[in-house]
Amino acid sequence: MKAIVQESYGGPDALEFKDIPAPVAGDDEVLVEVRAAALNAWDWHMMRGDPYLARLMMGAPRRPKRTVRGRDVAGVVAAVGRNVTEFAPGEEVYGDLRAAEGAFAEFACVPRGQLARKPANLTFEQAAAVPLAANTALMGLRDIADVQPGQRVLVNGASGGVGTFAVQLAKSFGAHVTGVCRTRNAELVRDLGADRVVDYTREDFTTDRYDVIFDLVGNRSLADLRRAVTPRGVVVLSGGGVYKGGSVVGPIGMVVRAQLARAFVKQRLVVLSEVPSTRNLDTLRELIEAGKVTPVIDRTYPLNDAPAAIRYLEEEHARAKVVLTM
Repeated sequence: MKAIVQESYGGPDALEFKDIPAPVAGDDEVLVEVRAAALNAWDWHMMRGDPYLARLMMGAPRRPKRTVRGRDVAGVVAAVGRNVTEFAPGEEVYGDLRAAEGAFAEFACVPRGQLARKPANLTFEQAAAVPLAANTALMGLRDIADVQPGQRVLVNGASGGVGTFAVQLAKSFGAHVTGVCRTRNAELVRDLGADRVVDYTREDFTTDRYDVIFDLVGNRSLADLRRAVTPRGVVVLSGGGVYKGGSVVGPIGMVVRAQLARAFVKQRLVVLSEVPSTRNLDTLRELIEAGKVTPVIDRTYPLNDAPAAIRYLEEEHARAKVVLTM
């Protein structure tokens, strides 16, 4: 099969388009014929082995253990493992491979608990854009912040992959939503349903107060975020998208400060770690089919042009999602 293969850490030039053996589904896996795969910041961090501490945590200080990148996948079931009864060949599915990776290929093996049936009203390209980003937004707003109707929710990084879903999900939960983005993305964020849009190049969002702050950027200090949330409000930290790589520990400093501070303050300071699940993918499918959530795609690239796609994601401040097609 054709795949994007990476034998060593590095930039997009480290990625090769080549033939490799197709994977075989394990007992609890589903073999998916990939029709589309979305890019995430995760992919370029894994590609570069950055921050360097992550290489040690993965037990791969010199070269990546897994040579095919990619987490978000949409496609058709080609085969199932012997323990899998909930999926059958020919079904259209979508999912998040997480640590298994391998979506940037013509076939990928997905753990059964990280896969679901594709929303009927989406193309494969649109469906591939959903899993990691939308699940991150769902977990942050529903599971951690427990957003309620009438609450004031701020999404910092509202035009990004997670942010575009977060704005729509917060609105579906009945919140008053403020989206923070740059000038060129203000119309997009407004069209997604934000009640108010803050252009961070012209206005400081921390001068107001919110019940929930969902920070997807990491460009403000923890003190700034705490000042902008109500005394018993919630700050959800996810990603640290402003981090551009090249350090030993990356955006971990903010995480450590949040963990230390939360024992001494009434505000809830929570670091989100996304965990894919069929149940959450099913919930997202229901919201999508009901018209409450719609994925936004910035650009698509053919699989063999994956290096250019990742370069665009890294350098050009992509809006929403970038997707590879097979």
